[in-house]
Amino acid sequence: MASPPKSAFEFLDFVNASPTPYHAVASAAALLDAAGFTKIQERDNWASTVKPGGKYYTTRNGSSVVAFAVGAQWKPGNPIGMVGAHTDSPCLRVKPVSKRTANGYLQVGVETYGGGIWHSWFDRDLSVAGRVLVREGEGSFVQKLVKVDKPILRIPTLAVHLHRQSNFDPNKEDELLPIAGLAEAELNKTAEPDAAGEAAGGESDFEPLRALPERHHPAFLSLVAQQAGVDVSRIVDFELVLYDTQKSCLGGLRDELIFSPRLDNLNSTFCSIKGLISSVRSIPLDHDASIRLVACFDHEEIGSLSAHGADSNLLPAVLRRLSVLPGASSSSSSSSSSSPESASQSASSDVAASTAFEQTLATSFLLSADMSHAVHPNYAAKYERNHTPALNGGPVIKINANQRYATNSPGIVLVQEVARRARVPLQLFVVKNDSPCGSTIGPMLSAKLGVRTLDLGNPQLSMHSIRETGGSADVESAIRLFESFLGHYGELERKILVD
Repeated sequence: MASPPKSAFEFLDFVNASPTPYHAVASAAALLDAAGFTKIQERDNWASTVKPGGKYYTTRNGSSVVAFAVGAQWKPGNPIGMVGAHTDSPCLRVKPVSKRTANGYLQVGVETYGGGIWHSWFDRDLSVAGRVLVREGEGSFVQKLVKVDKPILRIPTLAVHLHRQSNFDPNKEDELLPIAGLAEAELNKTAEPDAAGEAAGGESDFEPLRALPERHHPAFLSLVAQQAGVDVSRIVDFELVLYDTQKSCLGGLRDELIFSPRLDNLNSTFCSIKGLISSVRSIPLDHDASIRLVACFDHEEIGSLSAHGADSNLLPAVLRRLSVLPGASSSSSSSSSSSPESASQSASSDVAASTAFEQTLATSFLLSADMSHAVHPNYAAKYERNHTPALNGGPVIKINANQRYATNSPGIVLVQEVARRARVPLQLFVVKNDSPCGSTIGPMLSAKLGVRTLDLGNPQLSMHSIRETGGSADVESAIRLFESFLGHYGELERKILVD
């Protein structure tokens, strides 16, 4: 294998800066800003902002992002080429009341999020990251991202001498509980009267919830406040998760591997955002009649049923607004003087706009990008013998007869054509008949929208572990595939059509 591509190192920076979905969206926004995309808000009217030839992105809840580039030849009802991914990963989340002590130790109560391999969280150098809601000025509240860069938590395993067992299956409530230090140190800690007093409020003030210092260890709150750059008294609430402070890195004898947390699914998030940006640079929007779109959702690991998950109205709402976006020629003709001809054209345009959303859905395509399983050399019997994806073998098309994945043959033909133009190898994967199969946002969005969909993703090992393994060359392969798909879909759409 040749030296790792530049994009592999860029991915390392991306995932190291993104321990939470909030940070992942902020990292994606930074890439989009640098590429000249304009941020817009859902609450605003896009009619006067979004124009053919433009590049834009919007976020929801700070944890989901939708970015799109509008072809200069766009017309209402035209196709939209889409890549969908997700920003969340299995993790441990700090409970609303986290203050715990036991046998002289300070502990932090946590809640499991998603289907993690929880034994992999033991004996790791852990810290916290997330968002803090801070009171500012006259009753206003702002979100601040925090990331404590030093290890402050650890979940120790029990010595083998005290409990010999062949399988390690810890109780998630009682044994998956990190320690944060020694209770004596907390008892001797000098209190911060201003922070504690102001947070609790005066005697005449009514507080609906117990004050934060009563719910969380004061030393823990002080550290979070320091990272947010505010006094403890200004913190109203927070959403914090635990993460491994060991950085993502290249590994293997020739740097052919990536050892990293959150490959599932920040790898797809990064590659899809970079693919969109690259497509605009390499395949200009000037002659494109489609829209190129990437949507990265929160909450996939817990079913996507939230206001900012893939099972929300986020993508349908964005597609509805884009489907009726006037083409470049429409804006100039609308300013001409009124006449019977122009009135007739306007009426015809209104009728066309009334079905533009349905037309767009019928002509669009979604690549559901979520990581795939690479064959594990120590457990090869767990894989279907003819479907054993290899690391650095290229993106994996995921197929399931029971529709756990949305892939079908017309979609495979389309992606093959896209991959042929990008010179990207592809692989195929199905699970064994006697094995369970995971799922993705693909079948969900395909059913919700009626959009043609294919599931694929880069191969990896140790999916849902705190530390996963992927291929460094696969990062570049996925970026090139998404770049080719987004740049060429408008041209290919009519060539592979099955009504």
